Amino acid sequence: MFYFYDATYILVLIGAALSMWASANVNSAIQKYRRIESTSGMTASGVARRILQQHGIFDVTVKQIAQGASDYYNPSTKEVCLLTQNYNSSSIASIGIAAHECGHAIQDATEYVPLALQRYLAPVCARSSQIGIYIALAGLLLGMEQLTTVGIVLFSLGVFLTVLLLPIEYDASNRALKILEEGSILKGDELTGAKKVLRAAGLTYVAAAASAVLSLLRLLLLSRSRRR
Repeated sequence: MFYFYDATYILVLIGAALSMWASANVNSAIQKYRRIESTSGMTASGVARRILQQHGIFDVTVKQIAQGASDYYNPSTKEVCLLTQNYNSSSIASIGIAAHECGHAIQDATEYVPLALQRYLAPVCARSSQIGIYIALAGLLLGMEQLTTVGIVLFSLGVFLTVLLLPIEYDASNRALKILEEGSILKGDELTGAKKVLRAAGLTYVAAAASAVLSLLRLLLLSRSRRR
């Protein structure tokens, strides 16, 4: 029970607060710029198809999805998946989001190293992290230092995966903004709005990474405390 009520729990609360702030921030930015239509009149799906064609990517389709937590690029099926509210929208937010997902498709087509590494490690690291937290907790509760160490090592793999997402997401956003600007798809204040949306979205990954690192730090502090 000490795991849930010790002083290091403040680290978990900080992580949760960061995640809540980042989520509220990105939702606010998306809602604001989803109400502003771009002067180009192009829909997000049309922009996505144009970007893919301009980069010689013809094996990726743009798909409309009715449900989901967010838009995404699926490298397994080669699909840029856009939520219904973005697919046929000409808003600044929707176009920015679509361009970002195309950024991932371009990363995939050019064999961007961090993305390839993330895809290779994801199945192992994600599973190891899920198991690791329970092993670490069991080791702490039972006072078994070696078991705790194994759990922490496994959990740290998931933390590494979360941190690895940062350069991937920021690179996709930078690619998207450059494409939108060079192609004159968005101009001036429109481009600034798209940048705010994508930067806010990027902060959610920063918050997730920070939260994961804080959780790992907490396990390390608890382990050190138990050794004493």
